[in-house]
Amino acid sequence: MDFLLLPLFSFLVGIVVGLTGIGGASLITPMLIFVFQVPPAVAISSDVVAATLMKVVGSIKHWQQQTLDVEVVKWLAWGSVPGSLLGVGILHLIKFKAEYNLNNIMLHLLGVTILLVTVLALLQMVLLTFFSQLQLPELPKFDLTTQLGRLQTISVGAFLGCVVGLTSVASGSMFALTLIAFFHLDARKLVGTDISQAAILLLFTALGHLTLGTVDWSLVLPIWLGSVPGVLLGAKICQVAPQKPLRFMIYFILMVVSLKLVY
Repeated sequence: MDFLLLPLFSFLVGIVVGLTGIGGASLITPMLIFVFQVPPAVAISSDVVAATLMKVVGSIKHWQQQTLDVEVVKWLAWGSVPGSLLGVGILHLIKFKAEYNLNNIMLHLLGVTILLVTVLALLQMVLLTFFSQLQLPELPKFDLTTQLGRLQTISVGAFLGCVVGLTSVASGSMFALTLIAFFHLDARKLVGTDISQAAILLLFTALGHLTLGTVDWSLVLPIWLGSVPGVLLGAKICQVAPQKPLRFMIYFILMVVSLKLVY
């Protein structure tokens, strides 16, 4: 592998993430598999560890700015952290069962998850862009002052956390859709809340993946080297770049990648 190319490609992915908000795992993991021929199990685990640093740095910044909802982050974490550890536990079970191929299973799980996330995000964008006047029924808002609302939040967090533990995908994108649908957060707090809950989730998920023995630090460090400055640059460019055309283009690429992963 040419380790000069990995920081360069990670830098480009970082710019895309900073520009569009689309999760890095949806782009970096397929890049490792297809471009650098990394086994899926190693690509997913290494990407989980690599993504943790960016999320932690971002969450600290939003904490300082007070642009996050602490209660939502807390109750989502009560579900997502155990859920992610359950996902990693399932991977441990698959790994130690000789009749199952961990790489093949993770490859298909990754493809299905990226496809699902992309279709949902694309559907949301199309509805908001072309059918903005359409009166769709609103989903119920989770009320965190009640036991029911907290239980609903923990349950959703646990399910999505398990998906992240299995595939590394959806720590940002699926949770962002959840925050919009069930918490009706304003734009100012949406990004900060999403990044902060992802930081907590990925921190524990990364620890779980380290126990699998499938993290390759020779991949993690170059990804850090490229993606962190890329995200910062992308965030700067975001102020002037047209968002919708960029997102449509990236969603199309993700759909092609996910179909290739599945088939």
